[in-house]
Amino acid sequence: MLSDVFQLVRGHSPLIVSMPHSGEALGPYAERMTAEALEIADTDWHLPKLYSFLAALGATVIAAQHSRYVIDLNRDPSGKSLYPGQNVTELCPTTTFAEQPIYQDGEAPHAAEVRARAETYWHPYHNALKAEIERVKAEFGYALLWDAHSIRSHVPRFFEGRLPDFNLGTNDGASCDEVLARLVLAVAGRAQDYTSVLNGRFKGGYITRVYGNPAEHVHAIQLELAQVTYMEESFPFSYKPDSAAKVAAPIRGMMEAMLAWKPAEARLRANA
Repeated sequence: MLSDVFQLVRGHSPLIVSMPHSGEALGPYAERMTAEALEIADTDWHLPKLYSFLAALGATVIAAQHSRYVIDLNRDPSGKSLYPGQNVTELCPTTTFAEQPIYQDGEAPHAAEVRARAETYWHPYHNALKAEIERVKAEFGYALLWDAHSIRSHVPRFFEGRLPDFNLGTNDGASCDEVLARLVLAVAGRAQDYTSVLNGRFKGGYITRVYGNPAEHVHAIQLELAQVTYMEESFPFSYKPDSAAKVAAPIRGMMEAMLAWKPAEARLRANA
């Protein structure tokens, strides 16, 4: 299913993969943006290509069409901060990660425009994601949600030093069964030449925190991947196929570990 807001491909397993920041379209807002913003440097670049193995896993995939500069689909629509007290970007960002203005003078969106963008882009994406979670739960009794992200390995605005390669987040354990999270972390930890952390600087954004609910049989994990592992981190942000193939292998392994795991209720049904 392809719309102006998202691309949705339904699979045949309990796994759903969300890519809320992989979109590149700027729509009619481009003419109001600065030259720096038009580079869309803060995109989660090339994720559909990096995750090209998802069809083989039977995953359902929903990916944004528009840039996070238009609207951030992984933010609370109320504007509430995910990390109170820390420097974060808004629902409709006005500065890049490098703290450069996204809009020309006087062109930043006002409150009414932010609400209109939420109706146009944010709500359709989340309505589709919620529908897929319910569909998968109805079929399997539970859903596994993987929120896929990537970011430059050095972003002083958000963290000091060099980011670990695999940044797994479960909202400090609230969004995912602890055993499942540890299984996924173990796969990441066995990956040679890569570093990993669970609930470090990135604990999971709005999608992980809102939809991940083990009590309701939805187990959500976010991966914030350091972009240095698979691409050039400066313009034109080129994909590096050999590096990408190497890092995709442990990512696939993490997802295979998720699919091999079964919640207690599913195990009981299988053994009945």
